[in-house]
Amino acid sequence: MNQQTRVGDLGERTLIERLRSRIPPGEGVVVGLGDDAAAVVTAGLTLVTADCLVEGVHFRRPFTPPRLLGRKALSVNLSDIAAMGGVSRYAIVSLCLPSDLPLDFLDGLYDGLLERAGETGVSLVGGNLSSASGGMVIDLTLLGSGEPRLLRSRARSQDLVVVTGRLGAAGAGLRYLEEGFRIDEAGSLLGGPALPAGEALSVAGAIRAHLDPAPPLWFGAAVAAEGLAACGMDLSDGLSGDLLTVCRESGVSAVLDSRALPIDAGAARLGEPVARELALHAGEDYQLLLGVAPDRLAALRALAGRLGVELGVIGHFEPGPAEVLVQDGEDRCALAPRAHQHFRDSLSERGARRA
Repeated sequence: MNQQTRVGDLGERTLIERLRSRIPPGEGVVVGLGDDAAAVVTAGLTLVTADCLVEGVHFRRPFTPPRLLGRKALSVNLSDIAAMGGVSRYAIVSLCLPSDLPLDFLDGLYDGLLERAGETGVSLVGGNLSSASGGMVIDLTLLGSGEPRLLRSRARSQDLVVVTGRLGAAGAGLRYLEEGFRIDEAGSLLGGPALPAGEALSVAGAIRAHLDPAPPLWFGAAVAAEGLAACGMDLSDGLSGDLLTVCRESGVSAVLDSRALPIDAGAARLGEPVARELALHAGEDYQLLLGVAPDRLAALRALAGRLGVELGVIGHFEPGPAEVLVQDGEDRCALAPRAHQHFRDSLSERGARRA
């Protein structure tokens, strides 16, 4: 097959067999691909999540190396299982593909899926394949194991609001892509506007965060296992909206310290107030948001240090209506959520939002 081959040239059955031949058997897989359903071994409770990436809504093909798209498709689901304190085990991948999609793109997508699955001990055990009249859709269901020990409904008054990593990276990365910057599959800049010396790494890092997020997967499971938090959620749609969700589910208010936000270097180079707005609202950082009792903070910091996870205390919960307040010195003001909402925000509108 040459570089001009399209998925429509092969047909469904040949394409399925081509993908099936690439997928290795996994631990606990009794029946894998090839039957009407897979049979897998699970123990205790099973955690189940699903997410999809839709072309034109979640990604743009010209912006996105296919291997990184495959990695992201799995990572956004891995983040959900980790945010519950679980460990991911089995994935089901359904694809809706336009018939003119280059076969090389599909191969690259599976390179990334299989690579990320291998890194995280996940077995691909089935799925579906369909033609699409518009853009491509990657729909993934993930099964995990573990007790659901981190829930959005378990924040308590006086708990600390804690986040992992740095915020605003993915939102900044999307802006850089729209400005003409590109990275290769290794994460190095391919081109774009001229940059001052020393800024290439922060720009490339932000783009990589958007195209290939790296949630702190093992940290969530470790936090749950050691009982260091009861409340958890992954930051997928933006801190302002996700934190409000925790407040609503838990029946508390949250107060953020405006000076404590851990802002990514790629976002920071865009200057204030843009960087702050990205950290609060842009989303897709896939970091972990926790509610932590003050007497557990020292142990949590020690665990984060052992696992190489950056930790930031950005506020606290208190009694009151479900709202998020920002404190700047003695002043407090309500923070209006501007997180992404489907059916209201398109990808371009989301990326074009300005401070």
